[in-house]
Amino acid sequence: MDRAIIQDWTDSIVLLKFDQTRDVRYQVYRDGATHFLEMRTPEDDSHIHTLELPDGMKLDRTSYEVLLRYVLLDVVAA
Repeated sequence: MDRAIIQDWTDSIVLLKFDQTRDVRYQVYRDGATHFLEMRTPEDDSHIHTLELPDGMKLDRTSYEVLLRYVLLDVVAA
């Protein structure tokens, strides 16, 4: 498969509800024609979630950070 890094591993502190935060590491990559955003914990590098981004979705770093928050809120609620 043709895998390319769009944004290498980036550490972020994501603001959740009620002044709670979550430390995460994330990477954005393309595998073939599909784009993914992968999140891991910075402490032990365990997998949190991998999100397949819709076709043609190109974002800047601040947009990825907003997307992280919504995905984490969904994962925490599940």
